[in-house]
Amino acid sequence: MKRSAKKTGLGVDIGSGVILVVQLLVEGYRWQLLVVYIITALFIFIALSRHSDKMIHPKIGKLLKYSLSSLIVILLVASTLLSVYLPVFDLPKPDGPEKVGTQIFHFTDQNRDEVLTEDQSDKRELMVQVWYPTENSNNNKRLALFPKYKAMFKTYIQTYSNSLNLPDFVFNYWKYSRTNSYENVEILPSASSYPVVLLSHGMGTSSILHASQAENLASHGFIVFTIDHTYSTFATIFPDGRVTDYKTKSVTLDDRAKVGAIWTEDVKFVINQIEKLSSGAMESQFKGQIDLNNIGVMGHSFGGATAFNATYLDDRIKAGVNMDGSLYEVKNREDINKPFMFMRSGAFEDWLVQFKNDVNSDEEVTQFLTDELNIIKEVIDDGGSAIYVTGTQHFNFSDLQFYSPLIKLTGITGDISGTRGSSIVNQYVLDFFNKQLKGTGGNLIQGPNDNYPEVKFIDPEEL
Repeated sequence: MKRSAKKTGLGVDIGSGVILVVQLLVEGYRWQLLVVYIITALFIFIALSRHSDKMIHPKIGKLLKYSLSSLIVILLVASTLLSVYLPVFDLPKPDGPEKVGTQIFHFTDQNRDEVLTEDQSDKRELMVQVWYPTENSNNNKRLALFPKYKAMFKTYIQTYSNSLNLPDFVFNYWKYSRTNSYENVEILPSASSYPVVLLSHGMGTSSILHASQAENLASHGFIVFTIDHTYSTFATIFPDGRVTDYKTKSVTLDDRAKVGAIWTEDVKFVINQIEKLSSGAMESQFKGQIDLNNIGVMGHSFGGATAFNATYLDDRIKAGVNMDGSLYEVKNREDINKPFMFMRSGAFEDWLVQFKNDVNSDEEVTQFLTDELNIIKEVIDDGGSAIYVTGTQHFNFSDLQFYSPLIKLTGITGDISGTRGSSIVNQYVLDFFNKQLKGTGGNLIQGPNDNYPEVKFIDPEEL
């Protein structure tokens, strides 16, 4: 009986060892599982020693034995919790019929000085990632979400860790996260050109936080350009290895307007580059594949305000979406006269009540917010859309909700599940751009829908 138990124990330990090796080879080392690695190795050593006549078998007292067992259980629980709450995550799969390709461009605006650095010779540089339909006929592997080169990835996570005052290794596991896209593959040929959407991130974040939104639109037949607004991100990596961090001041209304003007010019400049890609003036596979008559812009937070400002100012932009972004320019913006959609978080309703009842707030800010609400009202009256999504908070309009369940504890995402929140945002953005840039769909943005009870349409009379 004892011999049988020993054989069973040996088999279990060998099986554990095999699982450990497979995990290390397939997924890679994860610091959250360090305790599991040590304990598994220790169990294998003990199992092997019991079957060796040459090994010394010291006797362990019951108290020490139970204490060690308890410690092992505690450490295993801690390791399991770390794996659950700091998981290796992949982005949700796009729900469109097409596979998605992606490519990165480095653009320099030689006509614009960089005003966010001290070097007066600097020109405005932007990193832009494009997402597009593809066949992926070469069966390429899915692209890593974060930079794949070790040196660049290390520099990137150092920028994040320094900003958050955490050790570098905490974010090391990000290297295992994958997108659903394939790098530098050929665009899917189409008899008709693809409509275009430009996407701007929020202040101090990055276009990486909107990869799933770009992928979903691309899977439905759009070409999406995500812009990293240099010096307004956590980190932007350039092809030569340079990494720029956050240098933007956006505290006062004047600050916001000045930075907003820079971002708006970024959008205009990228559209200029898109025109060159389409015409063939800039060599690429996108020649003749881009529908310049159907350009949309969207953004989150400060990027959402940029989407509104750029849509108003640039005649080439046909429609826009602002995802939970307070505007930075409200003067002479009431008559936008273009299809536009405001999407707000679930906090909007309570905020509106509080704002209406707050008579002691700063007069300048009060007037600014009043003008912003009037703009939303005008957009609705002109046939545009304004909704809020119950259960969401500000960062449910980004991919940050997938990074860790701990994000909810900070209050920057709401009670809604990340998957559900992302799905709602993607469906309404898709429905809007389908209608405005393709002339199809538009059912969701017409009014309440039983499939999405979380979505509430803003009554212009309450603004």
